[in-house]
Amino acid sequence: MKILFIIPGAGDSFYCGNCFRDNLHASALRKLGHEVIIMPIYLPLKHESLQTLTPLFFPATTFYTAQKFFKKRKMPKWLEKVTASPRLLKFAASMSGTTSAEGMEDMTLSMIIGEDPAFNNYVKQLTEWIKNNEKPDIIHISSSLLIGIAKAIRKEMEIPIVCSLQDEEVWIDTLKSNYAKTAWQEISNNIQYIDCFVASSQFYKNVALKKFTLIKNIEVVYPGIDINKYISNDYPSYPTIGFFYRMNRENGLDILAEAFVKLKKEEAIPNLKLKIGGGYSGKDKSFLRKVKKILRPYLKDVEFLHHYSTDQHAHFYSTISLISVPLTFNEGVGLYLCEAFAAGCPAVEPATGSFPEIVGECGILYEHNNAEALSKAIKKLFTEKDCYQKAVNNAKELSKTRYNELVSGEKLTEIYQKFK
Repeated sequence: MKILFIIPGAGDSFYCGNCFRDNLHASALRKLGHEVIIMPIYLPLKHESLQTLTPLFFPATTFYTAQKFFKKRKMPKWLEKVTASPRLLKFAASMSGTTSAEGMEDMTLSMIIGEDPAFNNYVKQLTEWIKNNEKPDIIHISSSLLIGIAKAIRKEMEIPIVCSLQDEEVWIDTLKSNYAKTAWQEISNNIQYIDCFVASSQFYKNVALKKFTLIKNIEVVYPGIDINKYISNDYPSYPTIGFFYRMNRENGLDILAEAFVKLKKEEAIPNLKLKIGGGYSGKDKSFLRKVKKILRPYLKDVEFLHHYSTDQHAHFYSTISLISVPLTFNEGVGLYLCEAFAAGCPAVEPATGSFPEIVGECGILYEHNNAEALSKAIKKLFTEKDCYQKAVNNAKELSKTRYNELVSGEKLTEIYQKFK
């Protein structure tokens, strides 16, 4: 089967959950023998595993300029060429990664509604490329934030379209209220152009059903990891807490830092260490300074990985004893958990969002997402050996039966074949 994935680039300086999920889906499908074509929009996708063979569509710098300064009209050709230069795109990639849509309202609505002249200019280039180069059996769009592209494709071609759903509200609900209301309504209006939606957890399927009352067809496909890359018997000599996600306030790094300091002061867990990875953007630097200030008394027991690449993932989990990313929002799925479980690392997470579903008995869930509750949960897991070993065993088992690329690839194939 020939599958076209339309994926937004988001730079490569930090762990992007949706980007990594798309990468995992593509890899799983290729291993099952499918031909997978990756089509990037906004920013280039640099990692070699994505095997991008198409041009870049909707270049971020050009499309933003058209929306912001040309009132959604098509720009002169020479200006399109200048704004889409590799240098400007590289700069945009270095600045990308905000979780706030402030200043991006017009661009967001343009991609959802799919009607203004600037959008039509770029989507025409995209649809023409599909017609003339690769006519796939299935098109899979990364997010409902791109649903305007589905609308344009279906008007030109009779190709089934699948659309992933994951954490759209994290972006949309930071829009100005009138824009957010319009965004949700316009996604609902364009649901008719999608044959099937795919959520990465039952939790987020339920969120989507409440947001979009017209949706009838949502399948759950849990993320699938190549577990052979993560299996390891080389664990750290000292008890080590791991944080592996973008290093920002939303992901609760300051909460974990405060919990770590509490545990060190109590001296209940001898030689306790903290390892922090996952990268960050320029917008996160001031927050990181505050985190380091919190950790200052115990910095000798803390390791920061300031450079990020997807190649780090498997090795990171072999160097920690448990994973904790105390998110301050409700996330559709935590891919870092699926990875950690494959390495036999249990989790300590707040009992919010998808965590009860994703973690299950592979760790400890705690009430009230604060440093006090988190430190108590970590202490329990480390000091009760039977509890810890049971969580390790459950993590390994769940990674085989649920968070396995073979399982997710076969589930996606089953979904695609319904519409082929």
